[in-house]
Amino acid sequence: MSTKSAVSNLIAQRKPDYALPGALYSDPDVYRQDLEQIWHKSWIFAGHTFELEKPGQYLSLQIGDYPVAVVRGGDKQIRAFHNACRHRGSKVCPQDSGKVAKLVCPYHKWTFELDGRLLFAGNMGDDFDKAEHGLKPVHCEIVESYIYVCVADVAPDFSSFRKALTPFVTPHGLDDCKVAFESSIIEKGNWKLVFENNRECYHCDATHPELMNSFLDNPSVGGAEDAEDLELQAHWDRYEASGLPSRLVMDDDGRFRMTRIPLSSGAVSYTMDGRPAVTGRLDKSGEADIGALLYFNYPSTWNHFLGDHALSFRVLPLGPGETMVTTKWIVRKEAQEGVDYDIDRLTKVWVATNNQDRILVEGAQVGVSSPAYEPGPLSLGSEIGVCQFDDWYCKTMLEHLDDDKIPLRPVG
Repeated sequence: MSTKSAVSNLIAQRKPDYALPGALYSDPDVYRQDLEQIWHKSWIFAGHTFELEKPGQYLSLQIGDYPVAVVRGGDKQIRAFHNACRHRGSKVCPQDSGKVAKLVCPYHKWTFELDGRLLFAGNMGDDFDKAEHGLKPVHCEIVESYIYVCVADVAPDFSSFRKALTPFVTPHGLDDCKVAFESSIIEKGNWKLVFENNRECYHCDATHPELMNSFLDNPSVGGAEDAEDLELQAHWDRYEASGLPSRLVMDDDGRFRMTRIPLSSGAVSYTMDGRPAVTGRLDKSGEADIGALLYFNYPSTWNHFLGDHALSFRVLPLGPGETMVTTKWIVRKEAQEGVDYDIDRLTKVWVATNNQDRILVEGAQVGVSSPAYEPGPLSLGSEIGVCQFDDWYCKTMLEHLDDDKIPLRPVG
């Protein structure tokens, strides 16, 4: 039996509304197929345009097998490239972020323009054609400051996500923002456990005392339609009357969704007392309490937008049992640390929450890796989001393992 067939059979063993079989979280062959069928074929959140404000600024990330660099060019355009020199493969952008005049390979000093063209390659002879050895491009799309990349030769459609996300994020003015603080942690758990943990708050009351000062668990976060939730409908009506799209939007296969939810009574931000962490506002709605806009886009990101700041989260798999989670706290560009915000107050809730989630994920990884583990039923009242994520994962993997056919467009 081929590896693809074995993984397909393993996925097919999952009972409806039950957790995934343990091997899907730990088996190296499954992880290999996760990379090939999902991570190497999907749009992956890389970072924000305001992190690359000036020509020559770059950020880099590892998407499965592929090192990628995202660069602001001299023409102000943002492009993505495979972060491998066309000579002998050394990373041209070796740091997580930086600023350069040209892209110079540290190994043999091959020098590339910021748009990827090869400018200099020493000792290569008269018949060497620099035009044929520029950096290889990676698909790159931008929506409301969010930079997404796809390493596939051809990429899936991006337009439906752009259309859905734009009206939700536009009122928050992210183009005029900056990263006030960034944190990356390594969780010793499979990337699916990381996302499953994010998709439910069944664990929140007992685990996240800091977050629960302001966060109000709501079925809309998990995956329910909430058509009959009159209280939520009333909040949506108020938010939308102030110009903030709020009603649940999602795509047909559940890959992305956006909605705005209320915070707990009296809270307007993720702080220990629920009060703003930053003076001034991101939005111009005129509403003091706009709740929290939440959006996720599988497999790589979830996000929170509040009245005073926003948070973006990026998930990247590092191995079958290891995942990097990067969190960025976003504030107005003109906001000054020590004047308009205090870093500890701004970050305390989610620094604590991320660490608490790390402990949960790592404990789950040990358990699902046990030969004695048997998947249990999910709570359809509290874990509908986990069920929705697992449904998406299983459906996507089976489709891609079967014939690898998804809507595509060539790199340009």
